[in-house]
Amino acid sequence: MMKYTMGDKKYIFVAFFCICGFAVYADSLPDWFLPLREAIYEQKLKVDEVIPLYREAKRRAEESLAGRQLYLMLSRCEYMMGRVYLYENRKDEALARFEEGMALAQRSLDTEVSSEGWVMLAENLSQSCSIQSVAYVMRYGLDVERYAKKALALDSGNTAAQILIASRWVYAPSPFNNLKRGIQMMEDILNNFETRLQKDDRFNVCSAIGYAYLQQKKNQEAKIWFQRSLAVYPTNQYVQELLGKT
Repeated sequence: MMKYTMGDKKYIFVAFFCICGFAVYADSLPDWFLPLREAIYEQKLKVDEVIPLYREAKRRAEESLAGRQLYLMLSRCEYMMGRVYLYENRKDEALARFEEGMALAQRSLDTEVSSEGWVMLAENLSQSCSIQSVAYVMRYGLDVERYAKKALALDSGNTAAQILIASRWVYAPSPFNNLKRGIQMMEDILNNFETRLQKDDRFNVCSAIGYAYLQQKKNQEAKIWFQRSLAVYPTNQYVQELLGKT
């Protein structure tokens, strides 16, 4: 976990983005991409076991997509593979994947501006910040929320962008968080965007609400939401550890 000081205000405001990964937004992801996504959230496979899924997703993307959509899907693949390397603390390899993911997201935006393009830029940047220096985070970290807001300006129903923005109030350290506000924003996502929530959206929202309650020492409420998260991805180690603290 990154270290910060109370004086590093900009750093503090972005550190929360790096605690937990967020959903990769799309109304309908292709079936051939889902095994890679599931492997990331299930956390049952090692890097060497995930690499074939990553390569297959890239191959299928290159065969079936072009232009903006191709760059977006390749950015998603890099983001997912970076997450796997990060789980195993292989930071240099993870950083390379996130940087490539940002470059591909930017190519998508250069081809055609889209809500998904801004989200993928934000997602890869947020994870990159978890590896980079404090100076890097202070220079670029606030762009995560800025990109998410650009995504919402184009599509107010982009749930991944909403989660990124709501999460600042949950995961930022005290006194820069607002747990009640974060919980309300997350619950609003669940209540108002049911038809657009991906599987990983639901997992991330429920775990964020559980985390907020845990920080308030409301262990029973936290337990309920962690159990809802684990109903989606029962083997996720991150939430299993949080549940053990309730």
